[in-house]
Amino acid sequence: MRPDDWHLTEDAADFLARAGDFLRSRPALHTMALTVCERLRTHGTRELGPGSPLFGLLESDGRIDAAFFHLPSRGLNPTPLTSGQADALAARLAAVGHTHPYVTADQETATAYAEAWHRHTGATPAPRIRIRLYRLGTLTPPNPFPAGRPPPSSAYHRDQLLRWVGEFAESVGETPTTADSWPTSRFADKHFTFWEAPDGTPVSLAGSTSPIGGMVRVDPVYTPSRLRGRGYASAVTAEVTRAALTAGATDVVLFADPANPTSNALYQRLGYERLTDWAVYDFSQAVSSKGAAGDIRFAVPL
Repeated sequence: MRPDDWHLTEDAADFLARAGDFLRSRPALHTMALTVCERLRTHGTRELGPGSPLFGLLESDGRIDAAFFHLPSRGLNPTPLTSGQADALAARLAAVGHTHPYVTADQETATAYAEAWHRHTGATPAPRIRIRLYRLGTLTPPNPFPAGRPPPSSAYHRDQLLRWVGEFAESVGETPTTADSWPTSRFADKHFTFWEAPDGTPVSLAGSTSPIGGMVRVDPVYTPSRLRGRGYASAVTAEVTRAALTAGATDVVLFADPANPTSNALYQRLGYERLTDWAVYDFSQAVSSKGAAGDIRFAVPL
C-alpha cells in the first residue's frame, strides 16, 4: 500500500461529508469518531484552540476503508487499521512533517501504528492505558433494583452536576471540569440521569451521548465513594441503557477500566459484552523532517 493512498485535509466539513456513511457503517467500533465528528458538525472548530485539525481518508475504487482525525494538542484517532494501512499512514504523516503526542485506537490498531510511527520517525512509543470497550447484547436489569428511582426530571442544580462530574474526572486522572470549562468539555453535550434514594437524595448518575448512527455511548457512570456497594450504579446504568434503546439505539456501548473487576462485572451482569480493548500509546521525542512534538498527556482516549 502506498502512503499517498491516504488523502489528508484540514477541512472538517469536507471530511464529515465524505466519511459519514463509513463511520456509521460500524457504529460501535467507531464510537469515538462518531461523537467527536458530531460535535465538530454542530459546534465547528472554534472550540479547538490554536492549531489546525487534520483529517484523513483511505480510499480505493471509490470506497472508504479507513479514516482518522487529529485535533490540536490531542492524539491521533484512527479507525481500525491493518498493519499495512497503519504503516502507510505513519509514512504519509511523517513525510508531511505532521506530529502528534499519542495515538488512541483499538489495541491492535494502536499497537501497529505505534510500531510504524517508531520505524518512520524514531519516536519511542510508551503504552499509557488500556480501556475495554463493551457493546450491549441483551439488557438484563438488576434484580432486585436498589431502593429508589430516577427522578421525574433529570434537571438538577448545575452545581450538583458539576461537582459530581468533577469528582469523576479527578478519579480517572482527567482535569476536573469547572463552570467556565464546561461548555467546551467532553461532557457538555451529554444527557445525564440521576438515581435517587427514597427520600429524594441523589446517589448516583450516568451520562450518555445523543444517538448518532444508531449508537449511544454511556459515559460517565459515577457514584460517590461513600454510597458505593449498594447497587446504585447498576440501577442508573440500566436506566440510561433502557432509555437509549427506547430512543431507537441499535448499538449501546461503554468503556471500562479492565483493571477494575467491580465495574466490569457490573456491566456484564447488565448484558454488556466485550467488543475490543482500546489502547493509548504516548510518543516521546517524536521527530519528523519538519519538527518535533512534546510529550503531552491526556487521561481519556480523545
